Amino acid sequence: MTTVVSPFSPTEDDIAEFRKLHHRIGDAVESAVHGKRGVVDLVLVAMFAGGHVLLEDVPGTGKTTLARAVARALGGQVRRIQFTPDLLPSDVTGTTVFDPRDGQVSFRPGPVFANVVLADEINRASAKTQSALLEVMEERTVTVDGTAHLVPDPFVVIATQNPVDLDGTYRLPEAQLDRFLVRTSLGYPDAEHEIEVLRPGGTAGRVADVPVVTTPGEVAALAERLAGLHVADLLLRYIRDLGVAIRNDPRVRLGASTRGLKSLVRCAQVYAAAQGRNYVVPSDVQRLAEAVLAHRTVLTRDSILAGHTPGSVVHDVLETVAPPQPDEG
Repeated sequence: MTTVVSPFSPTEDDIAEFRKLHHRIGDAVESAVHGKRGVVDLVLVAMFAGGHVLLEDVPGTGKTTLARAVARALGGQVRRIQFTPDLLPSDVTGTTVFDPRDGQVSFRPGPVFANVVLADEINRASAKTQSALLEVMEERTVTVDGTAHLVPDPFVVIATQNPVDLDGTYRLPEAQLDRFLVRTSLGYPDAEHEIEVLRPGGTAGRVADVPVVTTPGEVAALAERLAGLHVADLLLRYIRDLGVAIRNDPRVRLGASTRGLKSLVRCAQVYAAAQGRNYVVPSDVQRLAEAVLAHRTVLTRDSILAGHTPGSVVHDVLETVAPPQPDEG
């Protein structure tokens, strides 16, 4: 593949600096979340790509611990929202308040005005409250009474939801799911790490002991530099071919949008830098495709009844669409 370096591409020093920081944050988070380094790295990729994360798993697997540990390692402002059926949109975004002492109306920011927002059990809130997150997740602003208010930079929403206990929950619509850059799950730990978690006096789950290893300013600066990391045209065509194959699959009712494919490009840039490279290779795309595209893929009813999943469709497409070879182009 031909590599043409853009004048806005990150330097070798930028890549080396990011790789060290990525490992430092991962090590800090792993002190509280044992045996899940792959998921931790994926969450960090999404964060440096400027996106949001949806953690979907059964109760008790460490979703909230992971989100809080990431927030702790990053420093900056952290807010947690416990989503419930009676939560109002203004409880999330904030509202205007009249002060009778001076007759002034002022804006009182809600919990979304933070660098890291933990949206716990997001599917337990009503659709109206869920929609309150749409503008701020996409535009990084909250509009109240016609006035736009910017949230801090960086801004990351780490949301959790339980896909098993559906009583009192509201399904996230496709428009809301598309705001999440990646969706992933932790799963149960292997035998060795689960025993370590069970051991009294261990560090598993102790978020307060997670060291702060960076600052919001450093995260924002490095994320901006990584946006210029080179992606060859052959890789862009490969990503588009994957998207077209998913859309044309007979099991699929709605495939990933162009925005979804662009999200895959952005994540691949960050993942490549985390590996110490200033260019993207096909294995980067393959590693991230399911986490980025599966939750943006909607299957037909017959396919669901037949036991197919969006993840299996993405996996099958990766098997059938040939990646570009190094000598091409």
